[in-house]
Amino acid sequence: MIETVLNPLLVPPVGPPTTQSNRERAGQVARRASIENSRLAAVPRKEYRRLLAGLEPVTLTFGEVLYEPGETIRHVYFPGSSLVSLLTLVDGHLTLETGLIGREGMVGIPLVLGHNVSSVRALVQGTGTAMRMAAARFSKEFRLSLALQQELYRYTHTLMAQIAQTAACNRFHVVEMRLARWLLMTHDRVKSDQFHMTHEFLGHMLGVRRVGVTKAAHALQQRKLIGYSRGDITVLDRRGLEAAACQCYDVVKDMHDGAPAGHAVRKMRISACLTAQIRSVRRHT
Repeated sequence: MIETVLNPLLVPPVGPPTTQSNRERAGQVARRASIENSRLAAVPRKEYRRLLAGLEPVTLTFGEVLYEPGETIRHVYFPGSSLVSLLTLVDGHLTLETGLIGREGMVGIPLVLGHNVSSVRALVQGTGTAMRMAAARFSKEFRLSLALQQELYRYTHTLMAQIAQTAACNRFHVVEMRLARWLLMTHDRVKSDQFHMTHEFLGHMLGVRRVGVTKAAHALQQRKLIGYSRGDITVLDRRGLEAAACQCYDVVKDMHDGAPAGHAVRKMRISACLTAQIRSVRRHT
C-alpha cells in the first residue's frame, strides 16, 4: 500500500482498459451468480455449457420422494432454492435424517462412487428449483470432466463428514441443540429467514417424538431466537441461534465453506464437541 502511494510506477493505470476489465469481471461474476448450484457454478464455463445440454430445470415439491432405499438412481439433482433430506429407514418405517443437501451439493452421490442404487430415502423438504440430469448422461459427463470430478469428489468428502457428525450429534446432544443446528443448516441453504416446517416433520428429521420438538422449539422461542406460528419458522436472532447450537454445526459448515483449519483450531473444536457430549450424557444419566 505504501509503495503504491510513493512510487508512481506502481499506481494502477486509469482509463478505458481498466473499465473494460472491470466490466468483464462483473460479467463473469453475474454469469456465475446466475447459476444457483455451487457445484455447477464452480465448473469452467466451457464445460458447463456442455453439461447444460443434458440438464433440465425442474421444480422439486415439498414431500416429493426422489429415491427410496434399494431403488435404481435414474436422475441426479443439483438443487438451487430447493432442499433435500437424506433419510435412513429403521424397522422399515421409522426415519432419521442423516444428511441435508441444498445449493452447495448434488443429490445422487452414489453414482460418483460407481453405484447406481440408493441406500437412503431422498425426500424434498423445501420446495424450490433444481437442475436434473439423467443418470446415464451424468455418468458419461462425469468421466469426461476432470473439473466436475474434482468438485464432486470434494463435495462427497464433506457430505460424508456431515453424515458422520450428524450421527454423533443425534446420539450425544440434547434436542434443543440439535434443533438449533438443524435450523441453521436450513437457513444457510434456503437463504431466507423464514421457512415452513411442522413439528411432526421436524420430529422425523431429528428422530424424536413430536412433543420433544415442541419443547425444544418453545425453549428457542422463549429466548427470542426464533418465531413459530402454524408451521412457519422465522429466524429472529442468527447469532443467538449459533450460540444455542452444538459445535457440530461449525465443524460441518467450515468443511462446506472450505475454510482452512490448523491443528490447534481442530483440537479446540474436537475438545469443545467432546465437552458438550460429556455434559449432555451426564444430564441424562
